Amino acid sequence: MTTSHLLDDLDDPDDRSRRALRPMANKVPEVTACFWVIKVLTTGMGETASDLLARVLGPVPAVAAGAVALVAALALQLAVRRHIAWVYWTAVVMVSIFGTMAADVLHVGLGVPYAVSAPAFLAVLAAVFVLWYASERTLSIHSIRTRRRETFYWAAVLATFALGTAAGDLTATAGLGYLGSVLLFAAAICVPALAHRFSGLNAVTAFWAAYVITRPLGASLADWMAVNRSRGGLALGLEPVTLAWTLAILGFVAYLAASQRDGRGAAAA
Repeated sequence: MTTSHLLDDLDDPDDRSRRALRPMANKVPEVTACFWVIKVLTTGMGETASDLLARVLGPVPAVAAGAVALVAALALQLAVRRHIAWVYWTAVVMVSIFGTMAADVLHVGLGVPYAVSAPAFLAVLAAVFVLWYASERTLSIHSIRTRRRETFYWAAVLATFALGTAAGDLTATAGLGYLGSVLLFAAAICVPALAHRFSGLNAVTAFWAAYVITRPLGASLADWMAVNRSRGGLALGLEPVTLAWTLAILGFVAYLAASQRDGRGAAAA
């Protein structure tokens, strides 16, 4: 095959469509206790890292840098053909940081109240789920084996982070404060698990409900640790909290990469 023919094949729309539908290894890790711990850690780290970057770089450069880093992380995740722990969790971290920025831009930059942005992000997430199900007839993370399904998955993840950020900030500023929000969402995240265990709630529904709640839970906890005492926090500061949560994420991901404990099991939700 000549170089020109190879380039023609690469540019062929039909070939790109076939690649998007070609089965591959499931790109989402096994949902274990470690998965949920890292997920909560990424949400808190994304919250404080976003605030820190906005303070150091300025809001506009921070958002621009976050967008570039997000695109690069997602491009790498979409390019690999199997689950790789550090690639996957890097993408999650960047979604967390940029999702926080998106919610903050609406509120701080454009003056949109959290009571408005939270339902708006919920509508966006619902639209993603509707389109995903209409196209694939499943929302299960155990079936992320084509490029199209993975694209829907990451669109849903980004929407959950933006929704969770707005919801967490809404409760924190509506009178509960950061610690009150931590307690609220810690209780709320138990509801889908208990409903699945004892009331027969669909596993896919339970997963996505808990996934959304991890965002305000982790973000509220990190904010409580970082903000000053006049705002009801522990006054540890953005830099120490961001660094500590980043190191915790690196430790857990290194463990998963070495042990292969997040590999796909045979069971499907």
